[in-house]
Amino acid sequence: MQGISVVVPVYRSAATLQPLVERLTPVLQRVAERHEVIFVEDGGLDTSWTVIEALAASNPQVKGIRLSRNYGQHNALLCGIRAANYPVVVTLDDDLQHPPEEIPRLLAQLEAGFDVVYGAPEREQHSFLRDKASIITKVALQNAMGAQTARHVSAFRAFRTGLRDAFVAYQSPFVSIDVLLTWGTTRFTHVMVRHDPRAVGVSNYTLRKLFTHAMNMVTGFSTVPLQIASFVGFGFTAFGIVLFCYVLARYFIDRTTVPGFPFLASIIAIFSGAQLFALGMIGEYLARMHFRSMGRPAYAIAGVLNRSEEQVAPERVEGAVK
Repeated sequence: MQGISVVVPVYRSAATLQPLVERLTPVLQRVAERHEVIFVEDGGLDTSWTVIEALAASNPQVKGIRLSRNYGQHNALLCGIRAANYPVVVTLDDDLQHPPEEIPRLLAQLEAGFDVVYGAPEREQHSFLRDKASIITKVALQNAMGAQTARHVSAFRAFRTGLRDAFVAYQSPFVSIDVLLTWGTTRFTHVMVRHDPRAVGVSNYTLRKLFTHAMNMVTGFSTVPLQIASFVGFGFTAFGIVLFCYVLARYFIDRTTVPGFPFLASIIAIFSGAQLFALGMIGEYLARMHFRSMGRPAYAIAGVLNRSEEQVAPERVEGAVK
């Protein structure tokens, strides 16, 4: 293969960066003529950037980008992807749970004609809450990517660098790399790969962060929540009409009315809840429009190590846009 750019978002992982480079280097030398490893330090406020500086000083293939603050994993990935110099990009986490030795299996599927290949874990090595939160994220992705593709989404992925042309102008602070890749191709696949236990520390993803990411994807890249709000409003309107007909029937047939304050209070609460739900969904979309109108960037770069003098043109992705 002509060249590979490996993009690694880094967040409080100083202890794993050196072993990661030591395992990546022989694999990349074996499968590609040229390669680079791009570490994007995402404002972790630890010694990760110091380690990246040392690695870049001793290895010209190691490049570092330091973000001005913590923007999130997908924002850091977007920054690294835009800095990639070679025809293929591989992304993986910084915690050694994605074995670099599995990269050739992803590349084999690219050579078979696919544009994006995910390394789906044979058995995920996460906590119970993290596993459940990942399910929420994948359900949120189904609308944008399709159920079959979303089921196997992973941070361990390989794709053709030319796909970034489909989202070259994207500037929103809400980023999902997996959704953005769907803007450039429909040729997705996956391979089952080993998923190792975390060697050092604990996951920085909490249930709250993953739920927030899922909500950002749903409201930032689809109109499903607004459609749900419409259906809820229509359903409760129909329920109100049926209830009104019931009240009229009781009055004209039995000459009685539906008694009780609790009944009336319950109906008001139901309809108020439906209205607040719809308003909440509209508010989420308005908030995203507000942030985009502010011109808030997806990331800001504070420093770069081993910057390339020129960028190697990525290979053309034939028929990628469908």
